[in-house]
Formats: sequence, structure tokens, C-alpha cells
Amino acid sequence: MNFHQFICVISKELSEPLPGEAAQLKMASIRRLREMLQDSSKDTAIKSSVLILLYPGNSEDEVFSVLIQRPSYEGVHGGQISLPGGKSEDHDPDIQATAIRETHEEIGIDEDDITIIGRLSELYIPPSNFLVFPFVGYTLQKPIFHPNPQEVAEIVQISLNDLIDEKNIKCREIIIRYDLTINAPFFELEGKTIWGATAMILSEFREILIKISR
Repeated sequence: MNFHQFICVISKELSEPLPGEAAQLKMASIRRLREMLQDSSKDTAIKSSVLILLYPGNSEDEVFSVLIQRPSYEGVHGGQISLPGGKSEDHDPDIQATAIRETHEEIGIDEDDITIIGRLSELYIPPSNFLVFPFVGYTLQKPIFHPNPQEVAEIVQISLNDLIDEKNIKCREIIIRYDLTINAPFFELEGKTIWGATAMILSEFREILIKISR
């Protein structure tokens, strides 16, 4: 199917019941599963949102999305691969507006060029106390990226065909900070290791892509 047909189909699927937590947990580490068993209230969580931005690839049936690599720093998510996004600000009209604003600020996409077509299941991230609301949107043309160097070390463009491909799902020891490692599943895309919350969000989206590709 071409890009416009794909957007119509994926929009319909996003309006149906979502794969939810079961799909997210396919890419969760044992550590993450243990955290879920602990009593932790989301009442004080920081609301944030991210965007899965879809755009046409080089061929008619190819669709891409964009990830970013964070600059290296001593914080929880330093150097990691993530979706464009961030925490909600008081001036944001709603959490969807947060996703669009953050995408503009981080990778330079004009807000008016982004059309939101739905959202995935929310995800709580204990280490940073973020409650993340993932949105799905598109641009009609391949974007020209203008990354903010303070927030983005590298732009990573991924093909949805590669996201679906089972051979790109792997598992190994991952260094999360200093000498602390965990055994975790991850997507290996464009030579990058995509794990943690980003992998869990993409896992749910992947379930929808598999469904519509049958």
C-alpha cells in the first residue's frame, strides 16, 4: 500500500482497542517486571509525551519514523535512544500539544506539518518518575531535520519494515550506568541498541503494524 493508504489503515487501527501492556512487556527487562510488582503510585508522576512520527520513505510502500540519541550526561537517560518528546509544560494546552511542541523543539519539524492520528497506551517509567503518553502522527513529506544540539546528539531514521522484522529483536547485557548492567531485550536498528521505555512503546506499535501487514 502507498503512504496515504497506510495512514488511513493505521489511523483506523489506533481507534480500536490497543495491544496494551502485554505488548509493551515483550520488550521489558526482568528489572522492569520486578518494579511493576512494587507498590508505586503514579499520582506524583511527571506527565510527558512522545511522538512516533511517520513519513514516506524512498519507495512507494516504504514508511519511516525518527528516533533521537540523547547527548551523554550523568542523568538516567543520558546517551539513550528515544522518541522525540519530553515533559508537559504549564503553557501546553494538553498532553498531545506537548508531543508536537517537543518534536518541534528537538528536531525542528514545523508544528503545522504534523498531523496526529492517535495514541498508544501510557507507560510509567519508575527511574525518572515519568508517565509517558505516546502519540502517533505523520508528515506528508520526508522532513528536513534541524536537531537541537543541546537535546539531540544524533538523528536515527528507522524503516517500519525493519521494526517488524523479528531478526532485529535481540537480548543481551546492557550497561545502563557506570558499572550497572541488566539483561534486557532490545531492537537493533540502524546499528543502534533501542531498549527500555522506547522499546516498550515501539513494541506496542509493532503489534499494530504486524496486524495490518497480514
